[in-house]
Amino acid sequence: MGFDFVSEVAARPPLVLGVDPRPAWHPGPDPLAHLEGYATRLMEALAPDLAAVKFQYAFFEALGGSGWALLERLVATARVLGLPVVHDAKRGDIGTTAAAYARATLERWPGSALTVNPYLGGDALEPFFAAAARSGGAVFVLVKTSNPGSADFQDLDAGGRPLYLRVAERLAAWAEAWPAEPWSRVGAVVGGTHPEALETLRPVLPASLFLVPGLGAQGASPRPGAGLLWSASRSLFYPDGRPDLEAARRQAAAYLRDLAG
Repeated sequence: MGFDFVSEVAARPPLVLGVDPRPAWHPGPDPLAHLEGYATRLMEALAPDLAAVKFQYAFFEALGGSGWALLERLVATARVLGLPVVHDAKRGDIGTTAAAYARATLERWPGSALTVNPYLGGDALEPFFAAAARSGGAVFVLVKTSNPGSADFQDLDAGGRPLYLRVAERLAAWAEAWPAEPWSRVGAVVGGTHPEALETLRPVLPASLFLVPGLGAQGASPRPGAGLLWSASRSLFYPDGRPDLEAARRQAAAYLRDLAG
């Protein structure tokens, strides 16, 4: 197998660049062209400091066909730079549709990862796990998300334990069933805004990488830890609310100092 997501991110720094493009924040007569140039220069500048680049699909989808084309070009650029890619699409559907989603992401871009929603259950997740194994990729399953409203459902009592912990217990079996080196192909999304959940979930999911959103705008504080991939989007892609390459370099360096412990 060629490029493998799990082994690549395990050997890199623990910082993930989130790309949530906002064309209105880019000057000039062609904001998409400016955005693409800025994103390319930023990935080039930060490449040695990143575990991966995470593309938030909704922001590209909102731009229509030009957004899809931009997404394809930026994913290709990241791969040319040797950067692992996370497709942040939070997919989830019945088996045949899940298989199509997996082909469109994990198998179209071997060695990449995809975020998925577990609400439909194991048979809806299996196509993603199988595609990740075939393509050298990974799957990050939503477990405890960073938004304040996550408690509405994820913290509900489920037989004496919160629902998110029940999800993690099922996820642990899937992580064992889909091994890679040095972590499983089955990871978890655990918001950095819930540090207590990070501590609770690590012994439950000892083989899983954690994708940890919430740095910057959502207020999470970075902390070192094995298998924690900390994601920063607005605070790193648009430091101070605008495209600024030098400010992004400084912010990345600050995050890495904190993550070094």
